[in-house]
Amino acid sequence: MNTYPEHPGAKVGGTSQDAADNMAEIAPTLRDQVLRLVFLSGGITTDEAADRLNVSVLAVRPRFSELRTMGKIEQTGERRINASGMTANVWRIKPEQPKIQHDLF
Repeated sequence: MNTYPEHPGAKVGGTSQDAADNMAEIAPTLRDQVLRLVFLSGGITTDEAADRLNVSVLAVRPRFSELRTMGKIEQTGERRINASGMTANVWRIKPEQPKIQHDLF
């Protein structure tokens, strides 16, 4: 059985679950790309990550949630203006992740 956060999740069934299931094949690769980008950037927002990866922020945001649930990333406390003009959290690798560099390369 596939479970969140290793498998994309949905809060409700129907189209949300369909979207999660459709993303299941590429989510691990995209999640790894996001994790690597967070590590290399030293701190990044979801919008910045989507822009650098040239993918939709709608595909990237859930990967940040998965990585947070996995305990790999955390908010820095900093916020930056995003494309909508609102402020967005800046994310970083959790300091207590000593093997993260080995996992990324």
